Amino acid sequence: MYDRNKLKDIPQNPGVYLMKNAAGDIIYVGKAINLRNRLRQYFQNSKNLTPKTVTLVSHICDIETIVVDSELEALILECNLIKEHRPKYNILLKDDKSYPYVKVTLEDEYPKVIMTREHKKDGGKYFGPFTSSFAVKKTIEAIGKLYPLRRCNRKVAFGEKNGRPCLNYYIGQCCAPCQGNVPKEEYMAYISDILSILNGKDKELVLTLEEKMSEAAQKMDYELAAKLRDQIYGIQHIVEKQKIIVSNQQDQDIIAFAKDEDLACVQVFNVRDGKMLGRDHTFLEGVEESTPEDIMTTFVKQYYSSKPFIPREIILGAPLLKDEEDTIAQWLAELRGAKVVLTRPQKGQKSKMTRMVEENAELTLKQYELEKRQKEEKKKSRLDAFKDLLRMDHTPEKIEAYDISNISGTDNVGGMVVFQGGKPDKKAYRRFKIKSVDGQNDYASMQEMIFRRIERGIKEQNEGKDPEKSSFLPFPDVFCIDGGKTHVDAVRSILQMYPNVHIEVCGMVKDDHHRIRGIIYKDEEYPLKKSTPLCTFLSDISEEVHRYALGYHQTLRKKGMLESRLEEIPGIGKKRRELLMRHYGSLNNLKKTTLEELKTLPGMSDKTAQAVFDYFNDDEHKTKSEEKRENK
Repeated sequence: MYDRNKLKDIPQNPGVYLMKNAAGDIIYVGKAINLRNRLRQYFQNSKNLTPKTVTLVSHICDIETIVVDSELEALILECNLIKEHRPKYNILLKDDKSYPYVKVTLEDEYPKVIMTREHKKDGGKYFGPFTSSFAVKKTIEAIGKLYPLRRCNRKVAFGEKNGRPCLNYYIGQCCAPCQGNVPKEEYMAYISDILSILNGKDKELVLTLEEKMSEAAQKMDYELAAKLRDQIYGIQHIVEKQKIIVSNQQDQDIIAFAKDEDLACVQVFNVRDGKMLGRDHTFLEGVEESTPEDIMTTFVKQYYSSKPFIPREIILGAPLLKDEEDTIAQWLAELRGAKVVLTRPQKGQKSKMTRMVEENAELTLKQYELEKRQKEEKKKSRLDAFKDLLRMDHTPEKIEAYDISNISGTDNVGGMVVFQGGKPDKKAYRRFKIKSVDGQNDYASMQEMIFRRIERGIKEQNEGKDPEKSSFLPFPDVFCIDGGKTHVDAVRSILQMYPNVHIEVCGMVKDDHHRIRGIIYKDEEYPLKKSTPLCTFLSDISEEVHRYALGYHQTLRKKGMLESRLEEIPGIGKKRRELLMRHYGSLNNLKKTTLEELKTLPGMSDKTAQAVFDYFNDDEHKTKSEEKRENK
């Protein structure tokens, strides 16, 4: 519990405060104009606090403060700290997306049109951000069919030939500047047209092209007229899906939200140059006791702290907190480099638009909750079916699966995968290099892996380790072993050594096609009906643990094969190979070393050091060595 006497030592400056629990974890980040006055409000009579705040205060053991010069600096720092630490009691954005842009690489002599998710100050022209990467790809694809721009990364210049042209040149979708036959002025005319389209000035471009088409038709140059006609159709196709929703051609974001208990869905409609370019939705967690002003203020701060583009006007469906509205407007203006207008319309067209965005947020939230319920029901049905099939006393919430992988007993490894609540918990996956078993003995290998897993769990248990931060705790409800009755018996013999560890053991039995056909449990095989939720679930577990164990085996085998290549070098045997790998750690590090360093290694003669150095630096020798291995 936090010592309230420390509050008198808190400065009265603007700044940010970080509240920490007994473990030292940051559980809340906030800002204040006067840090001492703000923090005192948390420790007043609990009747004046919300239940969430009361819970927060009960967990505070320490408070760290960071003093800044202004409220604006405090707001920026607060946004950055929340994004970095994601504290438990702050309202948090549920997802953190990066959005696609259309980029025209004007920094290049012969620019390209590409999709990117990074907005840099590199001289390129960026359009967006857009919420649909599919729409961006389709737009770039349409532009590529309309204008024959280069797509490769070759260095190109007029009058300089660079290799052969690619397939795009032969199908008419690249003018092949790599052949040095495209003047920059001609190429930049294409770029000028593309910039006009992306800037929304397509009408002027279409009128110009229509005039040229008419002139070509009058001169009976029907081939050029047809080409211009196709170009006009292509431009119209690119822009036809952009819906005009405002007449003043401004850049705007329209924000509204819907809330249900502890979750809120915030919907953002992006209007660029008066055109509806896309919409986006984000979920906020921990809003059960939050006011509409809290939700909107939190969202605006977190959303725009990571956005490279700030529109001229932001239309809000709910007000911001009164004491933060001016600071946020100032902060957004600094990010944009120009004034940003924050409005909350009560009537008229803008009010209608906010209601439309709010309705979309409600629909999205309902759909999300419906899908969430369906997933929960599906998960529950699979786990309940597992429980019913094996007649267990309780539903198995945590399941661990094990498999062994080797080739004729070499590079013998095991894999452990974890399913928590019916879903894979990849952070809890573990790998085992089998140490006590020589040759191929899957039963003994499985016993070693289970023994080491239980011993690690008991050790952490005796150390009083928190299960949430433990690698091997809590123990699972079920061990699923890839194998039949003999594998299960081998594992049960290990568990008999630990009377205080209660874990059920079952074996996943495969058919001749390596597909799961049943479960061995308590010496009885339970067949599985194909295409049932339980069969699909157990098949997923079986395939996942097999994939994980096999992947580890292949990694070690590949590493061993690479290391064994060293013995091709004259003077390098097993001991010197082990010396080199122990000293350098990998072949890549060994390749980068110098001859002088190799000569200083213990047990390495000058002649052998020279042979190792030549092996990695003599291209002719490397080629002969590779040919020799291929012939083998």
